[in-house]
Amino acid sequence: MNALASPLKPAAGTAAAVVEARGLGLTFETNDGPVRALADVDLTVRKGEFVSFIGPSGCGKTTFLRVIADLEQPTEGTIAVNGMSPGEARRNRAYGYVFQAAALYPWRTIEKNIALPLEIMGYPKAEQAERIARTLALVNLTGFEKKFPWQLSGGMQQRASIARALAFDADLLLMDEPFGALDEIVRDHLNEQLLELWARTNKTICFVTHSIPEAVYLSTKIVVMSPRPGRVTDVIDSTLPKERPLGIRESPEFLAIAARVRDGLRAGHSYED
Repeated sequence: MNALASPLKPAAGTAAAVVEARGLGLTFETNDGPVRALADVDLTVRKGEFVSFIGPSGCGKTTFLRVIADLEQPTEGTIAVNGMSPGEARRNRAYGYVFQAAALYPWRTIEKNIALPLEIMGYPKAEQAERIARTLALVNLTGFEKKFPWQLSGGMQQRASIARALAFDADLLLMDEPFGALDEIVRDHLNEQLLELWARTNKTICFVTHSIPEAVYLSTKIVVMSPRPGRVTDVIDSTLPKERPLGIRESPEFLAIAARVRDGLRAGHSYED
């Protein structure tokens, strides 16, 4: 695979592998026979990277995220998360997960929703309060602690969902199309906020999206996947600077990366099938 040179890409050996997949495959057994969702996935995600996964619907982007999270088990190959099996990483609370929908409990206030994983993990009340306050500040929701989810906009609910995933301070954040259902203006605003959050926390982020501009704007690395069975067809290391105002999307450099992503998607997918 060719990769554009990147000032953000860690030099060899300088950043630990957070996710490492080798020959990874997953076949689901269904009533209609086996369905091969992933095949021959080789990929390394290093500490501090923002990696977006993009590809046609059904290509296995979310499935790969679920394998990292130990929500699905591969049938071929190997995968390690922080040097552990996904099961061990899950038990060690090595990641936070943000789903497509905010998935907040409507009968719990925002602070109580964020507290849920902390309650399950047995954090003392005082530490829960400190973590809730800190994560609410990170996502600019200070002052909304006592509100219920239905009192917040869709974008604010997703920010609360991100706060919940950050509450126990896992180094790895898995995000499955968290902004896909939002309008473009809100999405742009949350993209900016997510980049700011990533810069402040230095989390490693794996982000699933269908949007080429979103993938290029957010990422240090873009993973292009083929239709099912999902394979990695290209890995593009971004040449964009770390500081990225929305206006950068009109720059020749941005458009060149977006064109490469688009070409990769077209090469791997026939619209006449």
